[in-house]
Amino acid sequence: MNPDRHTQTLLHQEHEANLDLLGRIEQAFAGAFRRDAELVALLRTLGANLASDVARHFGFEERELFGRMAESGEGDLASLLAEEHATIRAVADDLTPLIARAGAGTLDDAGWEALKRLALELAERLTAHIHKEESALLPLLADLFDDDADRALALAYAAS
Repeated sequence: MNPDRHTQTLLHQEHEANLDLLGRIEQAFAGAFRRDAELVALLRTLGANLASDVARHFGFEERELFGRMAESGEGDLASLLAEEHATIRAVADDLTPLIARAGAGTLDDAGWEALKRLALELAERLTAHIHKEESALLPLLADLFDDDADRALALAYAAS
């Protein structure tokens, strides 16, 4: 992607960082996984990412971009992305307490299996969502607002 807008660049950079983290999650849970300090640290990173970056990223898109997309005739895409946000949030809400319990060392075998299932589901859903945004949402941003609006949005997003 060759971003033309500051907002595109910021969102793209976060997408890349999230794809890297999700790839590490998938790799950690591939086959027989080890419940060690390294995995717990990775899960804590995922939990922090869900609590801050993903929540902030989704909120920004919903507040600042989806309405503009609908006004420009891209309401179907905005609705689809919003539905995916809701689904991903639901998985994250189920996953977050399991991550906390893993970090506290209080997760039993059934809990670890549930954590693995949800972490892999999250990775699959969020990866597909990111690819959709990279191919459909980000290219729209070049025409969605002018340079001044882009700068203002990028500054507001970076400050949030």
